[in-house]
Amino acid sequence: MKRFALNRLQRALMPALLLLAGLGGVAPVDAAVQGREVVYQVDGSTFTGYLAWDDALSGPRPGVLVVHEWWGHNAYARHRAEMLAHLGYTAFALDMYGSGKLADHPDTAQKFMQAAMADPKRLQRRFVSAMRILQAQPDVESGNIAAIGYCMGGGIVLNMARAGLPLKAVAVFHGSLGTNTPAQAGAVKAEIAVFTGADDPYAPPETVVAFEREMKAAGVRYSLVSYPGAKHSFTNPDADGFAGRFGMPLAYDAAADADSWRRMKALLNRTLRGGDR
Repeated sequence: MKRFALNRLQRALMPALLLLAGLGGVAPVDAAVQGREVVYQVDGSTFTGYLAWDDALSGPRPGVLVVHEWWGHNAYARHRAEMLAHLGYTAFALDMYGSGKLADHPDTAQKFMQAAMADPKRLQRRFVSAMRILQAQPDVESGNIAAIGYCMGGGIVLNMARAGLPLKAVAVFHGSLGTNTPAQAGAVKAEIAVFTGADDPYAPPETVVAFEREMKAAGVRYSLVSYPGAKHSFTNPDADGFAGRFGMPLAYDAAADADSWRRMKALLNRTLRGGDR
């Protein structure tokens, strides 16, 4: 398991570096980056996603799906899609709950999540429907798709990889790692990168160990980085506010946020563009 640490000076400077680099928080969107809502239907229900792309680029490019936290499809998920558009991808922040289902309290989020996760086949249909929307975009290389997810969304993209969906790469940010349907040898097509907090109670050490054992047994290309001291939701600048309001074990970690995003960029460059390893 890889470990990551920064000295005090680096940690002190990281928030400013993040702002300058547009890696976290609320960064301004360049004029070339465009975004629009996409309303679509799955199993008779209405969903609202968000498509982001760089209008200054021409020609087809890889596509990346973004799956939201348990709060629902919100501004944070859309911002991550815009960040991916800055990198030259067309990104689609999909909706796993349905239009208008956005939680502002953990109890509501829990209900939304449980309803969405109750039927794995229905959940997969929601994901696949969003993937097809992204693949159908005229500026997207339909056979060159990756997915990233946060919290609940991290667990979802990981399970989509386990199910053998045609994804080139999957990045899991503080996501759930356990499963009742472990990966089978030869089934997983994606290269998987997991970024977890060593102090995340939702991803305890035994779950991490079991995940790595599963990946090795199935012959999956994967990497796992555990950040010492990082708690759940370490990539979300709003995590501290949620922790204060609801007493949840959440905390933003600017250093872990920046490092995991940097590693994700390298993963996407390698798997979607054939860049340096």
